[in-house]
Amino acid sequence: MKIQNRKYVASILFVLISFVCNGQVDGTPPPPAPPPPPGLPIDDFAPYFLVIALISGIILRIKLSKKLQS
Repeated sequence: MKIQNRKYVASILFVLISFVCNGQVDGTPPPPAPPPPPGLPIDDFAPYFLVIALISGIILRIKLSKKLQS
């Protein structure tokens, strides 16, 4: 097959694929999203978790440095 013929075949296939994709689109809107699940939001406690993680990291770093010095 010549390169020019391959270009024509590829162009025709792209056009046909676009028609198929357009034919699959439905006119109805999607259903509404379900409500979020109930639970404890962690957004309120994020700063506290950050402070606790920083403090525990500092303590572990101090213990590790003391252990390496002795």
